[in-house]
Amino acid sequence: MGTVASLDVRDADVPVAALDEAFAWLHEADRRFSAWQPASEVSRFGRGEIALDDASADLREILRDCEALRDLSDGAFDAERWRPDSRPDPTGLVKGWAAERAGLILDAAGLRTWCLNVGGDVIVRGHPEPAGWRVGIRDPLDATRVAFVLELADLAVATSATYERGSHLVDPRTGRPADGLRSLTVIGPRLTWADGYATAAWVMGLDGVAWVAGIPGYDAGAIAHDGSLLASDRFLARIAGHAQPADRAGGPG
Repeated sequence: MGTVASLDVRDADVPVAALDEAFAWLHEADRRFSAWQPASEVSRFGRGEIALDDASADLREILRDCEALRDLSDGAFDAERWRPDSRPDPTGLVKGWAAERAGLILDAAGLRTWCLNVGGDVIVRGHPEPAGWRVGIRDPLDATRVAFVLELADLAVATSATYERGSHLVDPRTGRPADGLRSLTVIGPRLTWADGYATAAWVMGLDGVAWVAGIPGYDAGAIAHDGSLLASDRFLARIAGHAQPADRAGGPG
């Protein structure tokens, strides 16, 4: 899907076969669900070569999730309206979905302390000693700097931004590129939804932070064009070294 994956495992006994299986799944997901590969199932479905009834159970699940997110976001996420040709393109959700599946393989193998990073979509499990998992969020204007660091355990993180692929996120409601933010990060229990919510909230602009904060279990922080951070209180509480919510002006959530 045009990105790289890395895995950090801190368990004492590591079943190497499970690691191989997780990465093999990511390669399979890329082959089947990447909108950039003409022979993928997603691309063939978009061209009408595969009917919905003949699609794999996985693709039908992905499309159902996209429809649910379109309804929840009032159209800010719409897998059928990212592209000028209106071909279904689940890019804004499918990477998180694929990475979450890889994480389930690791869980099933008995691994308890690990961090999987697939192109900036991250899942962490457990609490490695001594400091736990610390996930850095890139400064949108400087690839050599970190804007802030999240301290997390047993959560997923997804960020939408334009610093890797330019203005690739289109507002499905207007057909124009969404450019209200520099980046937006979502944390929550499932990477499928964190990825999808980050895409939808990015399109919403500054309103997206409060929208995510209203979804049980999920929180968001956004970097605006002036460099300021708008975030829910629960999100701010996870930033390393940040003042607790009671010590600062309140925000949404």
